[in-house]
This record gives sequence, structure tokens and C-alpha cells, in this order.
Amino acid sequence: MFADAARRMGYGIAVWDPDADAPAHQLAHHSFTTPFSDIAAREKFSRIVHAVTFEWESVPAELCEWLEQRHRVRPAGAVLRIIQDRIEQKQFLQSHGLPIQPFFTIESPDQLAEAVRKIRVPAVCKTATSGYDGKGQWTLRESSGVTAVEQALRTIAKPGLRWILEKFVNFERELSVLVVRGEEGECRIYPVVENRHEQGILRLTLMPSTVSPDVAVRAADLAGQAVTAFNGVGVFCVELFQTAEGELFINEVAPRPHNSGHYTLEACTVSQFEQQVRVVCRMPPGEARLLSPAAMVNLIGDEVRSITSGRGFYELLSIPGAVLHLYGKRVIRPGRKMGHVTFLADRGEVAAERAYQFMKCLG
Repeated sequence: MFADAARRMGYGIAVWDPDADAPAHQLAHHSFTTPFSDIAAREKFSRIVHAVTFEWESVPAELCEWLEQRHRVRPAGAVLRIIQDRIEQKQFLQSHGLPIQPFFTIESPDQLAEAVRKIRVPAVCKTATSGYDGKGQWTLRESSGVTAVEQALRTIAKPGLRWILEKFVNFERELSVLVVRGEEGECRIYPVVENRHEQGILRLTLMPSTVSPDVAVRAADLAGQAVTAFNGVGVFCVELFQTAEGELFINEVAPRPHNSGHYTLEACTVSQFEQQVRVVCRMPPGEARLLSPAAMVNLIGDEVRSITSGRGFYELLSIPGAVLHLYGKRVIRPGRKMGHVTFLADRGEVAAERAYQFMKCLG
């Protein structure tokens, strides 16, 4: 989707993704499919490109920092290095006075029980690095579950691997805010959206959210503060929890366009992907104006078959305001995001109802 926006704006695209089937390769003028550790590929890639960005925070920070000595890389490698380690990210946010849930660092499975005693259940244990869409995470509802999680950690333990234990937030809503920050520090902040997850995977995004105006303003303010604290330049998504009492906690910061921002392709004047192109190419950020209420539903795993077979296409596209995006991924796997559908409507509750009805058909 970034490559599509860049090509529309007249730019050539070089894609480096070790997965030869990655959809972005289909739009690339130059493709690199070797591992990121390939020194020859690094040199060749550097000779071709003029500016660099990324859409996955597990890209090696060292590679981005090496490229940054030669080209414009946005967000910067130093920002990526902090964000891609959950412990360092939490410590950074905490040091800037931003609200986060209590956490403990775990450097060996033997430390889990003591951390749980201190933080108390319910709690969530996560790998400090990697982990995506619920992978590398264990929820502890009762203290009796510590032994099972300890065993799980031992099966993957290796030198240098750390985990973070976070106090489980009894949230009422999961929220996220897209923040675009330019070279001069100017910010464009999109309206707060409300997210629903299933098994750790984003299922539904509602725009606008159902939060009060006061909460929406505070969420946007916190998101802007977080990105400014990083001195980040690029597109960022700040994920937050809202409690029943109205408190807000920052969960994580993603240094890239985000799944919860896909609605911007149709519902906003400038999409998150065009914003990424603009910032990395030294153009001013565009406005973040909402043109239409929207609801976005992810198509996960085999659900894509129900859309692409039989009368699936016809029935979906017969729904007013429905816009289908299929990503062109060749392999269907359980839990893999294969596409999404955005529902546009004059009112948010209408878009949400269409999304809910569609989800019932998928189930």
C-alpha cells in the first residue's frame, strides 16, 4: 500500500523483503529477496535508493543505521532501536512521564514467579523483541499458571532473550492514534479510533470511536507527546488502553503505518501511506481530515476464501459503502491477515452495523 502510494506520486520503488512472495515485490522496480544480513545486497540496495523507510519494526536497526550514514532513513534507526525492544520502549516512555502500566524485566524464566508476586495477576508476559499479532505472549489470569508459562519460556530461552511482564489493564476500550511528524516537528494527528481484537489479532476498527470528546483530546495529546519525545519523523501509531474510570495508558508505539489506520485510504483526505511517502521525501505532511465515518474489518486466514469464491464478491460489494482490499498474499495461514474491508457511511453507527453484519457472515 505504501508502494502503491509512492508510484502514484511518481516515485520508483526498491523493495527489500526476504519473502519472495511478499506483495510489495509485485509493485517494485527493484526487488531484493536475500536475508537482511547479506552484505552484497546491502551495498547494491544502497546504490539504488535515495531515501529509505520500513513497514515492519523487526527490520534490523543496525541495517537502518548503516543506511542512514548514506541516505535519508525515516524513522531514524535510533528510534527503531528503542521501539523494537518492549522493555527499552517502556523505560523510554516512563522516563518522559507518559502513562504506562506497571512492568518488570525478566532475564531468565526463573525470575517469572518473583515478578508475578510483585506485579500480581492478572498480568501479561511478552517477549521483549519480535512477537506480533499475539505471538510471543502469555496471559496469566491466576498465579497457578506461572509454572506453565515458565516451561514455555524455557523452550525458547537463549542468550540475550528477555521478556517483559506487564500488569494487565482492565480496559474498557482499546484505542489508537496515528501521528505524522515532519522534519520541522510539525504534527498531523488523526482522530482517535477504537479497536477490537480477537486472539491478539486486530479484527475491527471503528472511526470515529465512541469515546467522549475529553478522552479523545487526551488520547491525541498523549500520542503527540510520545512521538515528539522520540523526536520521531515519519508515521507512527500510538496504541492506548482506556479504563472504565477514563484513565489512559500507552500500550505500544509502532514506528510505521498501522493496520488500524487502513481506513485512511478511503475515509481521509490523505492516507497514512501517502503521509509516509511525503515525510520520507521531505514533503510537508498532509492534512489528517476525516471525510467519512468508517469501520474496517480484517480478513484473516481462510476468511478470504468466502470472499473470493461463490457469490462472496457480489454479496460484499452489494453492501453500500463497502471497499475491498486483497493483499495478494499467495499462502493462506491461520491468523494471517489476507486483506481488509472498509465500510463507509454517513454515520459511524451505520458503518459499524454494516461491519458487524459482515463479520457474522464470515463466522
